[in-house]
Amino acid sequence: MKTAMLKFNRRSVLLLLAAVTLFTAACQAAAEPTPTPTETPTITPTATASATPTVTSTATETPLPTETPTITPSPTETATPTLTPVPTQTPLPVPALGFDRWQLVDLPADMQNGVNTPMIAFVNQNNAETISNLSTAQPATNNETLYFTSPTNRSQRIPILELRAITSSQMFVSPRGNAVAYFIDDPNNIDDGLYVLDLSVGMTGRIVPTESLIQRGIVNTPSWSPDGQRLALALESGYSLDIFTFDLASSSWSELIRDGSYNFWPTWSPDGRYLAFVSDRAVCPSWIPGEPGACNPDETEPPTGGHVHVLEINTGEITRLSDEWTYEPPYWINNRLLGFVTGDRFDLLNPSRSLWVATLADMQAREVRLSDGPATPFMVAETWSPDGNRVIAQSVNGDGNEIVIMLANGTRLHTVDELSFARFTLRATWAPDNSRLALGGSSGQCPYGIRVVDEDFGFVAQGNQPRSMCNPIFAPDGSRIAFTGVSTGATAVDGRLDIYSSSANGFEAINLTVDLRGQMTLLGWVSP
Repeated sequence: MKTAMLKFNRRSVLLLLAAVTLFTAACQAAAEPTPTPTETPTITPTATASATPTVTSTATETPLPTETPTITPSPTETATPTLTPVPTQTPLPVPALGFDRWQLVDLPADMQNGVNTPMIAFVNQNNAETISNLSTAQPATNNETLYFTSPTNRSQRIPILELRAITSSQMFVSPRGNAVAYFIDDPNNIDDGLYVLDLSVGMTGRIVPTESLIQRGIVNTPSWSPDGQRLALALESGYSLDIFTFDLASSSWSELIRDGSYNFWPTWSPDGRYLAFVSDRAVCPSWIPGEPGACNPDETEPPTGGHVHVLEINTGEITRLSDEWTYEPPYWINNRLLGFVTGDRFDLLNPSRSLWVATLADMQAREVRLSDGPATPFMVAETWSPDGNRVIAQSVNGDGNEIVIMLANGTRLHTVDELSFARFTLRATWAPDNSRLALGGSSGQCPYGIRVVDEDFGFVAQGNQPRSMCNPIFAPDGSRIAFTGVSTGATAVDGRLDIYSSSANGFEAINLTVDLRGQMTLLGWVSP
């Protein structure tokens, strides 16, 4: 094409020169608009190169669109993916980890090093002390108070943290009660972020400014180490999701897992030796453009799940426990057993959900399937016994579901025919010694009062005072059960949930929040 263009230009120039010769002298040719100093046809490269812009506009009309890249080749423009950015391609800033917005907090002296006996942690929102009639409607006050309370005496209730901001109950108390992480959603976007209260020094401060705990579209909640000294959290970092830890004693951050892939849902083992998490690293070693094996978000969807991994804290060794893909956070059954699930429960045509257990002794995972269950397992709302030998769950088959208790090898031990919960709403809790099992509901689906069974799955308590049991949790020492329930008696208000505590057998239920107003949220137990 270039050769053809040169011939065309040369012929045009010669014709022009011949015409000009008939009327002018050779010296007048120098006055023509053409930049070339002479009409000598032997200087063809110079003549054509300089004449192209002025000789004709036809030169610009004749080239085909395909000629443009050959005239101005620019491989960097066509190959750079940032020319058409999408949200997943846009690198996000590395989180501004630090410690600001700090202030001192007045705490009781006996709370400065955590709790001495098991206590119940709960949040009271929109408390209105001026309203004396519980049945009177009350406006929102935007007040939130975190309490630790004795499970047997509400007069020993201690306010730990009072906030003039809504956290949506995003409070995360360390197992020992020596620290609290909480998220503030500031309407003015000034004080947004994750905060930590250190009860040992009575100081609170913001450790990371972020508008949400949803990172890269994945909900991530912080996880406290068993001793309450380290907080693990997954945060957006450039193109990836990485896991960082905040050290309470030094108020400093460190990178725990950072490799360019998506690493999320960290959770500590009960003894603190391991950290379980989910990662897509086996599929996408990196999301950072230009790195070896990096995934292109134009071709690969960012993950919403991944494979289960464990990090051994002392050695830094990371092991993938299974080739199975999970869409939910893993959970610890005990120090050496880790539970997780596989399947897609949101598949409307063929929903499935299978239970898996990984043993840290051999770093192997196996499926736990009900031996006489449906061909496609759909097990939901599972709770494992502390020894890992038994599990209670709802087995969904067609439009119905049944509550089953089975061994770890899949053998059915018992079917709880006396109770029926909506799908996904069963909440069960095992006593630490595996001798008792309390059954309740969740999400407003709590149709029964206190229900506790023994080792032979016979009911030892079937009380209706209060008339509902929601989210029961056994104390770490097994002495009592904490739960929420609808108030009964003279002070009852329709639909109002209070915090209750009962004996391990389900008797002696005590309303621990009857004198408070607002809404109650049970967080769990704190124990030395």
